[in-house]
Parts: sequence; structure tokens; C-alpha cells
Amino acid sequence: MSAIQKIVKGNAKLPSMPAVAIRILEAVKKDDSSFDELAKIISSDPALTVRMLKIANSSFYTLPQKVVTIEKAIAILGVNTLKNIALSFVISKELRGLGDDAFDFNLFWKRAVTAAIAADLIAKLINHKSDDVFVSGLLQDIGVVMMYLTRAEDYISVIDEKKTSDSSLESIEKGIYGFDHQELGSEVLKTWGFPENIYEPIRYHHKEGKLPVEYEKSVHTLFLSDRISAVYHGSNSIKKISVIKEILGAKYEIDEGDIENLIDHVAKESIEIFSMFEIDSEKMKPYSQILQEANEELGKLNLSNEQLIVQLKEEKELSANLARDLREKNNKLREMALKDGLTGLYNHKYFQNALDEEFTRAVRYRRWFSLVMFDLDHFKKVNDSYGHRAGDVVLQKISALVQKMVRENDIVARYGGEEFTIILPETDLKGGAVIAERIRKAVEELEISADNVKIKATISVGLATFVTGGKVTRKVEILDAADAALYNAKNSGRNKLSIAKL
Repeated sequence: MSAIQKIVKGNAKLPSMPAVAIRILEAVKKDDSSFDELAKIISSDPALTVRMLKIANSSFYTLPQKVVTIEKAIAILGVNTLKNIALSFVISKELRGLGDDAFDFNLFWKRAVTAAIAADLIAKLINHKSDDVFVSGLLQDIGVVMMYLTRAEDYISVIDEKKTSDSSLESIEKGIYGFDHQELGSEVLKTWGFPENIYEPIRYHHKEGKLPVEYEKSVHTLFLSDRISAVYHGSNSIKKISVIKEILGAKYEIDEGDIENLIDHVAKESIEIFSMFEIDSEKMKPYSQILQEANEELGKLNLSNEQLIVQLKEEKELSANLARDLREKNNKLREMALKDGLTGLYNHKYFQNALDEEFTRAVRYRRWFSLVMFDLDHFKKVNDSYGHRAGDVVLQKISALVQKMVRENDIVARYGGEEFTIILPETDLKGGAVIAERIRKAVEELEISADNVKIKATISVGLATFVTGGKVTRKVEILDAADAALYNAKNSGRNKLSIAKL
């Protein structure tokens, strides 16, 4: 199973398709009754109905008469259009407010709605007929949210690296995840039952080079809509506008004035639509107005050389202070990115990198090292009996105990849940067994106080030792051997040490 499939099909953290959205998708697949069923589903949710009618009566659609019922909206705009608007509302409402300060969901959806509006306007400009263009534009970066929700710490690393790197977001994602948000977003939407003409263009919307012919216009529409959204909610606007003008001008022969009007029109439409998606309606100024105001401000500057020198000196000092503060914050962020938030031990990502380095070192210098994996026995019973807060205290106390018992250059990490690993450099099988058994006994003797109760815990331990010239030739083999030894310890009675025979 690929890394993407593991997330899409096997990761409990991945949000499931909202029930209302499932009913909407199922309804429109029934050609004979889609009209009535879709109206019934939407009308059963008063809040959704109100929002649907607001957008139908907005300037975005400029209908000749006011629409007062969902049935009338469907009759005028069509089943597919209303279906996509409803899905947009439902999914955007479901996937927000699920993170913390590290990920700005409000900005994400602000960019997404702007991109959706841009996609719709671009499609009209290049004569690309598609009822699905709005929802495609809205959900083109849904993979970003999925990446964050399933592996938050890793995606914060992606964001941090992007801030200090010229690499594309997609290449950074691939380096950390093995795939990018285009691929994940497309797979999630496919699994959720979205039609191919929505999820396939999303798979390619940042890619360069040859595209599937049948989706070329759709991909260009999404790519350009993303660039326009970034003009208003990102940086390097001049460069992005140059790209937009180059593609629309060279490939679609769109006049430069029409392109500039398009970019301005996106801002005007977005201001009205934001409130319908319950997004902070911070005023967006059309790009032409932003440029005009900037030029007016520049015209007001009439500084002498002496003033310019003083100003430059002050700005350099400010820049130096900001750079120092940024380094300090980045150092703290790096530390946070390497450590597990609950236990303070190294996290899974750091452990994998450290094991790579230790394995390479051992092979190169013909040395040895031991790998310990241990798991808390019957930890679910602790949570069920005393509560998850007490369970967290147990994990913290055992982590602190183990950290004190190892050497300075040993690496203790939380592998996941209640499972932990220890890398013991320059440690043979006998030495590893001594350390592992000492830790097992210490945990067994430990009495943990949590919420006015005393809790006892035990661990099952697996040990594998790498020796140059032995059977193990790859990192994954030493990891699998330690894991198998751990499960042997659990299956043979728990609270035991089991040693892999390599």
C-alpha cells in the first residue's frame, strides 16, 4: 500500500466525508430524481438553505429575478451548479477550526474562496464550459489541510522550510511526505466519490510540462486561479501577475486590459462571497487600487540625502534585530519540530532520521549498535480506568525515567502512541540486553501518582543489534527485527525482554 493510500484508507485522523455531502453526491447520480432529492436535502438544513439562496441572489450570478426557493435556484442555475455550491459550503464548514495557531484555517479558506471565484471568472474568459469549476477551484488545495490534520508536526516543518527556501511547496512536501498535496487531495476527493473531472485536474494543477489533453484547460484554470488568489493573499504579486498575463496572453490571446480587469473583478466578487462562507470579511482592494495608492505614497516622499542615510541606518538596525529575533524563534521551532509535545522525547520523524545516520555510520566504520523498542502493557486499561489525563501522566513519567537511565548520546524517541524506541550507539547485544532489562525493571518498580491514584505499569521490550557483516543489510530490517522481538515479548506474557536472533 502506498504512502497516500495508507492515509486515505487507513488513517483514523483523516476527516470523513460529511454526511450531507455524501447525500448530495448520491442524489445527483440518480438522473431521474436528482432535482427533487437535491432540493429536499438542501432544504432540510435551514442554515445551508439561507446561504445557498444568498449566493444565488448575489452579484456573482446576476440572475434576472430574485430567487426565494431552492427549487427555483436549481431550475435557473442547474443541478450541477447548485450541487457544487452546496458541497463547497458543507466541506468548508466541516474542515475549519480543527487546528491551532500553527495553521491558519481562516487564511486557507480565504485563499480557497478567492481561487474558486477566480476559477469561475477565468473559465468564462477562456470559454471553458464547466459547471464544476467553482468547487474545483475551492478544493484544489484540500490536500494541504489533509496533510496538516494527519501529520501536523511534519506539515509545520513544510511551512517553515518554505519560508526560508526557494523550493516549491510541492517539492518540499514530497521530501517530507513522499507525495504532495495535489496527489493527496485528488485521492481524497476520489475516495469521497467526487467525479473524475474534479479530482483529476486537481492532481496536476501545480505541475509543469505535458498535461492530459482532456484536462488541459481545467488545469490551466486552476493554476491561474491559484496565482490570482496568491496575488491578494501572498507575496511577490508582480511576479505572479506576470505569469498570469503570460499564460492568458500567449496561450489564450486575452488582451492585457481584460486580464487586469479580471484580477480586479476577483477582489470585488470575493468581498461579497466571504461572508457567505463565514470568513472574516476583511476588505480586499482591487490590485489596480493597491498599485495606485502605492504610487501616491511614493509621490509624497521628498527626502533629502541626509534623511535617506538616517532612514537607511535605522532600517538596517531594525532588519538586524528582526533577523536575530527570527533566528531565535526558528531555533525554538526546530526544537519543537524535533520533540514530541507530550513526553518531551524525540518524535518519530527525528528517530527515523537518527536511525538512518546511525545505520550509515555503523556500516561505514564497521561498528555496531543496538535498537530497543518497548510498548506499555495494557495501556488502554489505564486510559479506560483512570482517564486519558492520567494516561498522559503515565507516559510522561515513564519517558522521564527512561531518559535519565540512558547515556548522553543514546536517543530515546516516542515512536507512536504508547510505543517507544531507543538507539544505543556502539552497543553490542550483551550491552543492549543489560540496558533494556534495567529499564524494564525500573518501569516495573515505578509507582506513578496521577489524579490522587497510584498507578503501576509494565513494558514489553524488543531488542535487535546490528553487526557489520551480519544478515541485516538495510535499516528497515533492523527496525523490523526489533519490532518482531517486541511483539514476541507481548505474545509470550508481557513485561518481558525478547531479543531478535540475527
